[in-house]
Amino acid sequence: MIFIYRFLTFFFYPILIVLIYFRKLLNKEDRYRYKEKIFSSNFFPEKDNKKKLIWFHAASIGETQSILPLIQKLNTEIKDVEFLVTTTTLSAGNIITKKLYNYKNIKHRYFPIDVNFLIKSFLNKWQPNLIIFVDSEIWPNLIFEIKKRKIPLALINGRITKKTFNKWMLVPTFAKEVFNSFDLCLASSKDSENNLKKLNVKNLKFLGNIKFSGKIIKDNLIDKNLEILKQKKLWCAASTHRGEEIVVIKTHLNLKKIYKDLMTIIIPRHISRSHEINKLCNNYKLSSQILNDRELIEEKNEIIIINSFGSLHKFYNYSKSVFMGKSMIKKLQKVGGQNPIEAAKLGCKIYHGPHVYNFKEIYDLLNSYKISEEINNVAELSEKLANDLKELKNNKNKITDSINDMGDKILSNTTKEIKKYLM
Repeated sequence: MIFIYRFLTFFFYPILIVLIYFRKLLNKEDRYRYKEKIFSSNFFPEKDNKKKLIWFHAASIGETQSILPLIQKLNTEIKDVEFLVTTTTLSAGNIITKKLYNYKNIKHRYFPIDVNFLIKSFLNKWQPNLIIFVDSEIWPNLIFEIKKRKIPLALINGRITKKTFNKWMLVPTFAKEVFNSFDLCLASSKDSENNLKKLNVKNLKFLGNIKFSGKIIKDNLIDKNLEILKQKKLWCAASTHRGEEIVVIKTHLNLKKIYKDLMTIIIPRHISRSHEINKLCNNYKLSSQILNDRELIEEKNEIIIINSFGSLHKFYNYSKSVFMGKSMIKKLQKVGGQNPIEAAKLGCKIYHGPHVYNFKEIYDLLNSYKISEEINNVAELSEKLANDLKELKNNKNKITDSINDMGDKILSNTTKEIKKYLM
């Protein structure tokens, strides 16, 4: 099977080059560094041969953000170590550049496509001492070449859903050979642990989902906006998709019968839909405002529609309760769910619909802590929020402490496991 895979990746190599050039024209690749993915002459290794090199590969933003605390912790606890972080997406590369700019011993490169001769060249030039894949990044050419060179290989926060497992089971012998190549595998959940066990993974452990280890810097709102929000009964609807805003608006109308000083914050997943949502509010005769970055909230408005990126945590910080979107639309059930970790870490009680496939394991954990809860309709959401808004006691600190303690423990245990391969 590996021979077929190698032939296919080599055969499609010229097509992939054209594809990446095309993506660059669409601004989906780094306009200067895109060649790092396709040409060995652009690998540009920078390393101190006297130090050990740990190579992390995290494909996109979520995986990249999850390993930042781990890299920082390893950097403080291990002497004479350097880090190489590879990512696939442009946005993830920008995160690394921004967050780790001041660390001179951390380098970023874009991940080369999994063609055998490129992989060999990359390993020859960088010569890592330990390689760590994050989440569900599985590249057979790279994995078999690493095994051949006897470089320690780990998979952390390993996520193998039932859907992914069934795909691997189409080639069971090949799948087990691939996954048996890992020297350490830390599963992201009990479900993933069970699936990885069936894939013949050795040294398999479940320590918890490392995404809970991230630290969130509380970015306050403009003072004037904060003054207004403190005078209101406030709740948030985050990462909403078309069809969910009507649920939010009807819930607002129900709550309005009880609380006259109610304000609902809607943060759509795609801010290009802000005017569409504003029109929907007008149809229900609700005063609404599209709020751009650094603008002031008009106190007379009941619905505030956020029209800027990176605003979620600002409003989580001042809201007791959050409804997480992409969870009420049945046609999205196979891709449903948005990441609730940021809201949980900022102490919010989280409500979600029945369709959370992409984050089911995380929601199951939060449900067990009574931090999140499933709702199925407007009536249920209205009832839960009415009780939250009535409750004078604020449990935000209790929720935050619970999540942070869990995250710190996961981070500490993950660090210990990785350090064993650097002794």
